[in-house]
Amino acid sequence: MATLSDIAVSAAINSLSAILFLVAFAILRLQPINDRVYFPKWYLKGIRDSPTSSGTYVKKFVNLDVKMYLKFLNWMPAALRMPEPELIEHAGLDSAVYIRIYLLGLKIFCPIALLSFAVLVPVNYTGENFEEMKTNMKDLTYSDIDKLSISNVAPGSSRLYAHIAMAYVFTCWTCYTLYNEYMIVAKMRLHFIANERRRPDQFTVLVRNVPPDADESVSEHVEHFFCVNHPDHYLTHQVVYNANTLADMVLEKKGLQNWLTYYTNKYERHPNKRPTTKEAERERVLNDPNAIMASAFVSFRSRWGAAVCAQTDQSHNPTKWLTQWAPEPRDVYWDNLAIPYVELNLRRLLMAVALFGLTFCFMVPIAFVQTLANIEGIQKVFPFLRPLIEMGSVKSVIQGYLPGIILKIFLILLPTIIMTMSKIEGWTALSALETRSAGKYYLFLLVNVFLGSIITGTALQQLKEFMNQSPTEIPKTVGVAIPMKATFFITYVMVDGWSGVAAEILRLVPLIVFHLKNTFLVKTEKDREEAMDAGSLTWAVSEPRIQLYFLLGLVYSTVTPILLPFIVIFFAFAYLVFRHQIINVYDQKYESGATFWPDVHRQIIIGLMISQFLFLGLLNTKKATNATYFLVPLPILTFWFFRFCKGRFESQFRRFPLEDAMKKDTLERATEPNLNLKLYLQDAYVHPVFKGSMEFERPRVVDEEENSPLVATKRSIRRRGNQGNQDDNAEDIMGISAV
Repeated sequence: MATLSDIAVSAAINSLSAILFLVAFAILRLQPINDRVYFPKWYLKGIRDSPTSSGTYVKKFVNLDVKMYLKFLNWMPAALRMPEPELIEHAGLDSAVYIRIYLLGLKIFCPIALLSFAVLVPVNYTGENFEEMKTNMKDLTYSDIDKLSISNVAPGSSRLYAHIAMAYVFTCWTCYTLYNEYMIVAKMRLHFIANERRRPDQFTVLVRNVPPDADESVSEHVEHFFCVNHPDHYLTHQVVYNANTLADMVLEKKGLQNWLTYYTNKYERHPNKRPTTKEAERERVLNDPNAIMASAFVSFRSRWGAAVCAQTDQSHNPTKWLTQWAPEPRDVYWDNLAIPYVELNLRRLLMAVALFGLTFCFMVPIAFVQTLANIEGIQKVFPFLRPLIEMGSVKSVIQGYLPGIILKIFLILLPTIIMTMSKIEGWTALSALETRSAGKYYLFLLVNVFLGSIITGTALQQLKEFMNQSPTEIPKTVGVAIPMKATFFITYVMVDGWSGVAAEILRLVPLIVFHLKNTFLVKTEKDREEAMDAGSLTWAVSEPRIQLYFLLGLVYSTVTPILLPFIVIFFAFAYLVFRHQIINVYDQKYESGATFWPDVHRQIIIGLMISQFLFLGLLNTKKATNATYFLVPLPILTFWFFRFCKGRFESQFRRFPLEDAMKKDTLERATEPNLNLKLYLQDAYVHPVFKGSMEFERPRVVDEEENSPLVATKRSIRRRGNQGNQDDNAEDIMGISAV
C-alpha cells in the first residue's frame, strides 16, 4: 500500500513536472530568435509587436531581460483580470460557461474539504479499527492514509453517525451550489440571447424526413408546405444536397494546391488531358434529383415565426416534417445531413452495442494498471520480484507516477474512437456531436477508470483473502477495501490533473507538430497559417475529465477526505490555465449558447447519487443497519432536486421564449426598417463546397410568390391543364389549403 511518504514523493514529482512545464512555457513565450520571434500564434497572442502583413511573426522583439523569464507565473493575474462580460464578448458564452464548471468545483469542494478535515478526519483516525482487524486478518494490507478513511471505523460504531450527518450536509451544500449555478447560467444565457447580434440560425429551422411526393420535387414540396402552413412568416429555404463526394474532392484539391502551377503548365501544353472529374461531380450533384435529401433549412421572416415552427409539431404524423432549431452555420456537420433519417435509429443502436463492447473490453488494461498500483499484491503473487520492488526509489516511482502515465496512454486514442462513433450516429451539429461524445466518454471513465479501478484493484489487493475466505465474507472485504483505492486516485489526480493541466498551457505536442509541418509540409503562407492554427477547446475530452473529478470528490468526501485537497488544487489550477487558454489561445469553433449546461448539471447529480449508493453499500458492510435507514431518503431527495431543476430551468436551454423572440423582432424592425432579410439569409445554409469559389455554382434557392401565400405546384398545374376551367381550379386551391 502507498504510505504518506509515497504520496509525498508523488506530489513532489508531479509538482516539479508542473513547474517545469510552466517555466518552459514562459521561456518559449518570450524567447527571441535573432531579431525576431517566430512561434505558433498561441504563444504570441497579446504580446505581438510590429507584425508583418501576414501577422505570422514578431519583428524586433527586444525584451531581453533575463529576470522576465523568472516571472513564469505572470500570466495568471492577466488571466483573472478580464471581467466575465468582456470574456463572453471575446470568446463566446460557451467558453465563459465552460470556465464556470471549474469555478463550480471550487465552490462545492472548498467548504466540503474544510468540514471533512474538521470533523471526519479526526473521527476516522481515532477509530482504531485496523488494529482490531489485524488480529483476525493477518494478510490485510493498509497504510497510514487508510487510517484517515472510514475503513478505520469499527463496524457498528456510533462514529458512523458523523459520516451520515456529513453526507446530508455535503449533499445539501452541493445541491444548493448547483441550483445557484444553474440559475446564474440560465440568466447568462437569456441575457446573451437578448443582446446577441443577428444570426441566421435565429430565423432558421432544420426540417428532417420530408415525405416524398410523386408530383413535386423536395424543394417544391417544402416551399408548398410552409407557404400553406406558415403563410405570414415563411421566407425562403435551401434544400440539403448530398455533396459528400464533392466535398472530398474539394479537400483533395486543397491538399494539392501547392502543385497548381505545375499542373497548370502541364495542362496548357496538353489541354485534352485536363481532369474533368470535379466538374462532372458538381454537375451531377446539382442536376441529379437523387442527390437532394429529404431535408431542408427553412428560414422565416421573424424569430417569432422560426420559434413557433421549431417548437411545434408540423403534422399529425409524428415521424414526418420533423423540425428543430437549425444549428449555427459554423456548427453544421454537413456530412451527416446526407444520412437518410430512417437509418438514424439503427445506427444509434449499433453504436450503443459497440460502446458497450468497448467499455467492458477495456477492463483488461485497467487490471494491468491496478497491478502496478498495488505493490504488495504483486509481491504476494510474484515473490521473485520482491528484491526489485523493495528498492525505495523504484517503489515510489511505480506507485506515484507510472500507473497514471500508463492509464493516460491507454486513453489517448479513446476520444477519437468515441467521436467517430458519435459521427456514425448521425448528429447534424458539431455541438451535438461533442456533447454526445462527452457523455459516452464520461460513461467510459465512470465504468472503467472509477468502478473498474475499484473492482480490479480490490481483487488484486486482497487476492489471498478472496481465495481463502468463504463467499459470504467477500462483500465485507470489498466494502472495507473500497476506501483504500483513494491512494490510486490521488496519484491519478496529480498525474492527469496537475501535470496534465500544466502540459495544457505549454502545448508541447502542438508546438512540435507545427515545427514538423513547417519543416516538411509548408510550401505557402496559407499552409503556414493553417499549421499555426491553435484549434478550439476539446469539449468532448475536457468535460468528461472534469466530471470524473466531481465524481471522485463526491464519493470520497465521506469515505477518505484526504483526496479532497488534491481535487481542490486541480480545480483552482485548471481554472487559471483554461481561462488563459480561452482568452489567448483557442479560437471559437461555434456558439451554442451554453446548451450543454443541463448535461453538466445532470452528470454531477448522477455522480452525487452514485456516491450516496456506494456509501449506503459501505455502511451495510459496517453492520450499521439502523444507521443505514437514515441514509435511504438521501438519494430520493437528490432525485427530486434533479427533477425540480429540470422543470425549473431546462426549458430555457432547449427552447427560445416567444416573448423574447417578439421583443428582438420588434426592436430590429424599429432600428432597421429597410433590412433585406432574404439577402442576409440566402447563402447562410448553402453547403461550403458551393461557397467561396467561382468554380462551383451555388444551388438555386426556390423563391415563393411574394404576393400570395399559395404556390402553384406541378399538381395544380396538371389539374388546370386537364380540367381547363376556373371552378375546378378554385377547388384545387381549396384542396391545397387543406393539406
